[in-house]
Amino acid sequence: MQKVKAKKHLGQHFLTDLQIAKDIVDALTLTKNYNKVLEVGPGMGVLTQFLIENDNYKTFPVDIDRESIGYLTEKYPQLKGNIIYGDFLRMNLEEIVGKESFAVIGNFPYNISSQILFKVLDYKDQIPEVVGMFQKEVAERVAAGPGSKTYGITSVLLQAFYSIEYLFTVHEDVFDPPPKVKSAVIRLIRNENQQLNCDPKQFKTVVKMAFNQRRKTMRNSLKSLIREEIKENEIFNQRPEQLSVEQFVNLTNLLYPKV
Repeated sequence: MQKVKAKKHLGQHFLTDLQIAKDIVDALTLTKNYNKVLEVGPGMGVLTQFLIENDNYKTFPVDIDRESIGYLTEKYPQLKGNIIYGDFLRMNLEEIVGKESFAVIGNFPYNISSQILFKVLDYKDQIPEVVGMFQKEVAERVAAGPGSKTYGITSVLLQAFYSIEYLFTVHEDVFDPPPKVKSAVIRLIRNENQQLNCDPKQFKTVVKMAFNQRRKTMRNSLKSLIREEIKENEIFNQRPEQLSVEQFVNLTNLLYPKV
């Protein structure tokens, strides 16, 4: 497929390769589980044009840039009423999609891509699937498993509720303007965990404390939380990148016993 010329705004890097755009849209696999797709940062509609070809769902482009909103409204009159102006990170998404399930997709602005994923976590019970373009190192970090050097806080918090797959790498020359880094597309599929088997705030505290000193063993990084009666537990001899999500849940319950 050919490339398209994109306008520039807000420092975002616009995808110009239509085949890659189509591949991103085709990566949505659970379309029978929802009938709405929320597209974050559509820009000039390089993904939108393929999203609207699918009659199984309605597309809701969301952008904070008025120029993009005006362009999309003019180019895709069939989306009248579905094109949303506003800041995705500040929105009550139920006002757009109601209480139904919906997917999230986008060539995400790199400076807020992690924040977008944590917004997804806030709506995890409504979002069965996410497909997005990220800076490559962010994508690798999100998708990394235990034992990897890139496995960290974001990996654990997201993988508690989503199975994450690194799909493909995207090179710099298919963007306008070209970024200084490579990009990558990943897919998140909601797993079977309805909720964690521990207090979620305590879980987040343990994960953050552990990885904030990732070169140390848990015995040192979690010292302030370890009680005398549990200090000999072997789990404290490990480093955070060695623990799975389930082990972090067990660790949280060990440190914060239920009364």
